[in-house]
Amino acid sequence: MGKVFAIANQKGGVGKTTTCVNLAASLVATKRRVLLIDLDPQGNATMGSGIDKLALEHSVYDVLTGECDLATAMQYSEHGGYQLLPANRDLTAAEVALLDMPNKEHRLREALAPIRENYDYILIDCPPSLSMLTINALSASDGVIIPMQCEYYALEGLSDLVNSIQRIGQLLNPNLKIEGLLRTMYDPRISLTNDVSAQLKEHFGDKLYDAVIPRNVRLAEAPSFGMPALVYDKQSRGAIAYLALAGELVRRQRAKAKSATA
Repeated sequence: MGKVFAIANQKGGVGKTTTCVNLAASLVATKRRVLLIDLDPQGNATMGSGIDKLALEHSVYDVLTGECDLATAMQYSEHGGYQLLPANRDLTAAEVALLDMPNKEHRLREALAPIRENYDYILIDCPPSLSMLTINALSASDGVIIPMQCEYYALEGLSDLVNSIQRIGQLLNPNLKIEGLLRTMYDPRISLTNDVSAQLKEHFGDKLYDAVIPRNVRLAEAPSFGMPALVYDKQSRGAIAYLALAGELVRRQRAKAKSATA
């Protein structure tokens, strides 16, 4: 059965969508079957996957509200090589629509149940807030991947995010855990970056990925062409970094599976 990971951080602008799109494409490059779920009303992961969010017949909104099943709403990202459950501005109405629905915190988990075994990895791009959408993502996930910049405010907000994950784990999803922390927009020439990175290593240990994502022009340019950096410029530092992350994620999962059966 596929592993489901929410890519989440309550702080915006830390590289959640960039991580979702590029990690998905990199996992495909390692011959994994991947589904990317865009759960952000901005629909940036949808556009970054080469799908026009303004021309959608069905979206994740229809899935959450029971208008259609997940398979009907899915689209294929030609550049990324993965399946995509797209989103657009319709998703803003989901917050209100879900309030009166039964099992409102588990709508996504229930929608995923019939198709989970079809994928090796399912990645969920979360909005930058602890909304009902994010709660649905966390209740459906096995783990949370937290992208963050190595700066003071990011470190300050991390404790709030960790507390939120723990609360949702206690109330809605006892299997939920922090899968890993990913340093993004990383510039080792800045002393604060190195200081924060050292603090993360001290507090989170092996939860901190060895792979780091550098500041990279190609990573920033690729979404405007509707493709991951791996396709836009596979030699770029950003593309290489996300391939390293995908390899590290796969190795960790393999090690966990091996220890579980030992």
